[in-house]
Amino acid sequence: MSRPGNPAVRLLAARSLRAHRKAWAAVFAAVAVTTALLGALALALGSTGLGHARVERYAAAPVVVAGDQEVRRTATPWGGEPTTETAGLTERVRIPEAAVAVLRAVPGVREAVPDDTFVVRDGGAGSAGAATRAYTGRSWEAARLAPYRLTDGREPRSAGEAVVGAGLGAAVGDTVAGRRIVGVAEGPAALYVTAGEARRLAGHPGAVDAVGVLAEPGVPVDALHARVRAALDAAGLKDTAAGQPLRALTGNGRGGVEHLGAPPARTELLQLLAAVSGTLVLVAVLVLASLVAQALQQRAAERELLLSVGATPRQVRGAAGREVARVAGAAALLGALASVPAFLALWSALRARTGVVPEGLELPTPPWLFAAVLVVAALVVGITRLVVLFAARRPGRAGKGGARRVAGLVLLALGAGSAGTAALQGGDAAAAAAGAATVTLVAGCALLGPWIARAATTVLDRPFRWFGGAPGRLTAAGAAAHSRRLGAALVPVVLVTSFAVVQLSAGATMERAAAAQARAATTADLAFSGTTAERVRELPGVEAATDVLRSTVVLARTEAGTPRLDRLPVLGVDAEGLAGTLDPGVVAGDLAGLAAAGTVAVGADTAESLEVGPGSTVELRLGDGTPKRLRVVAVYERSLALGEFLLPKGELAPHMSDPYPARVLAAGPAGSAPVAPEAVTLPGAELNGIVSGGIVAAIGGLTVLSVLSTLALIGAGRRGELGLLRQVGASAGQLRRMLGLEAGFLTATGLLVGLVVGALPLTAFAWALTGGLPYLPPAQAGAIAGVVLVTVVAGVFGPSRATLRR
Repeated sequence: MSRPGNPAVRLLAARSLRAHRKAWAAVFAAVAVTTALLGALALALGSTGLGHARVERYAAAPVVVAGDQEVRRTATPWGGEPTTETAGLTERVRIPEAAVAVLRAVPGVREAVPDDTFVVRDGGAGSAGAATRAYTGRSWEAARLAPYRLTDGREPRSAGEAVVGAGLGAAVGDTVAGRRIVGVAEGPAALYVTAGEARRLAGHPGAVDAVGVLAEPGVPVDALHARVRAALDAAGLKDTAAGQPLRALTGNGRGGVEHLGAPPARTELLQLLAAVSGTLVLVAVLVLASLVAQALQQRAAERELLLSVGATPRQVRGAAGREVARVAGAAALLGALASVPAFLALWSALRARTGVVPEGLELPTPPWLFAAVLVVAALVVGITRLVVLFAARRPGRAGKGGARRVAGLVLLALGAGSAGTAALQGGDAAAAAAGAATVTLVAGCALLGPWIARAATTVLDRPFRWFGGAPGRLTAAGAAAHSRRLGAALVPVVLVTSFAVVQLSAGATMERAAAAQARAATTADLAFSGTTAERVRELPGVEAATDVLRSTVVLARTEAGTPRLDRLPVLGVDAEGLAGTLDPGVVAGDLAGLAAAGTVAVGADTAESLEVGPGSTVELRLGDGTPKRLRVVAVYERSLALGEFLLPKGELAPHMSDPYPARVLAAGPAGSAPVAPEAVTLPGAELNGIVSGGIVAAIGGLTVLSVLSTLALIGAGRRGELGLLRQVGASAGQLRRMLGLEAGFLTATGLLVGLVVGALPLTAFAWALTGGLPYLPPAQAGAIAGVVLVTVVAGVFGPSRATLRR
């Protein structure tokens, strides 16, 4: 049964929609773009959530037994339930070789094949800037787990023989890494040796990387998995790192054993997309609320007239809601369709960049996933419809905005508090607090827009009247009479300015500080790759040399009762070779203490947060999950370049999948060529940089569109005002100068307020992480100002061209 008044509501909505088509065009564009961006992000989140490591080497093994490649920490937040945090490990967690015999005795197991993956190098001393050729090595018996079969030749029978994968491009009779090639097999580039030679080259007797389990014919995977799990539990076997129970993996879970970097990269990408999605939702709410409210506010007189002739407030609100829903529904559908090619373009660009997506990370896109864009479209329509409840009030009951002013001041106070919190934090916590401060401050400015505009016009009133002539007086009078309209125009300018400043300056500040620290820390005269410090020290003129090993550690802590696991890049070095090669900037203690086992040097920020110093101990999980309690021997300041921890090479190497130096730094004769600065990077940093850069550019485009749409909407609503000014004697030139002054006012005020809004959290963020002030390259600052100026001028003059010509 229809409610009374519905026919009237439908009639009002239909008539109003036809009468205000041009005004709704700005809302239509904003809703379409917002839906397209949110839809693309939803698809990216869904694809990443379904992502997994590709199964290749273990495709023929229904069950793979391996170590647990995750670290877990459980804690109870204040007043909450216990929560568990996990972090992926980037180094191989190995399992005892005794597991092979246990698995071979399981009923239904045809064969249990141990597998080790190692690196085979050509050898040689290497040279500056030139790397020795390296090959992935495995035992030939593990090739049956794929299975990879011979296409030419025979299997290896002695230590000097090998089979190559077809991807290597070698042939029978060739010599690779000092071994004669006796066969060519299917599959990617790899070097297969005998089982005995594989155990020797792997270098960890008594342990293996994994065990592939082959089933007897007719044994279901579920039954085999259950038997394997029961046998492992009964044997009580633990991994060789943290002593965790062994894992029996099936399906896509087997891929994580092959591609160690894929699961952590997937988790980090998922967190990045979720954080950016949250920011985009908040920006979208601000943009849509401002546009819809402005579109309805311009028709306040029309709504008042309807109320005076008998329409009820409910009918007026219902008509406005139906009108908005029609516009938003059509726009959201268009945006949902556009989100699909946008998402596919992003994923194609990532796959096209070699090395950006970690090897083996699969990001599937099943057909049913694309239904998510319809959910996003409904969400955006719901947001725009909700705005009507607050914007379509009776003008006479709007009051003086006391509640709005109080809410705006509260948000500004909360934003300032978040910025202060960022100054006291470090790392991700500082970045999160600074981001929250930015959004809160912008929201506060959005609520206080009319008062900010009124304050600015008060300051500029006399200059406009004294030096602007008739156009200046018109500008001052219009600004004083329409502060709410001016505030609505100011909010998107502040939004685009603060967002661009924060996003560009945060990255530039970190990069600049890290680059400066890296240049100061790298004092070496020579750099080598594909060799070791031991060999480099034998070269003429070399006075000191240190190996540089790169790995990660996991730092576990609890904040406010919430568990936190940080995976951080670290360096392994030779203490005796640091003089003249690497200067971390020690502020306490002595790096010579790294010559002893069980020691560590800690970055100053981390040392302060952990409240440790020389003589204290710190507990870390090394790259393979092994817990270590290490004694702090030094605290250094150049942690942005070198990472938060420096460990002795001998402490780090046994827990790395490939314990070979990534680089050798040496002190040599004066006049040597400059050495590239030493710096650490997190795994997956390039992937995160590309994704976040693309999404930030899209959000920046949305905010620019919001400026243009809001100004176009305001301009469309003031055509009558401009026409009246023409009729009472104002010339077209005077009106153009008036609009030019308005555009200049909006640009200058918006840039100033946006800069202040962005500078507060940025300064706190930069001080917390670099100890200095934020930095924005002049070219980027000029680009921000130029984009804002061009957008404002286009938005102010565009809708008024026809009126000025008449």
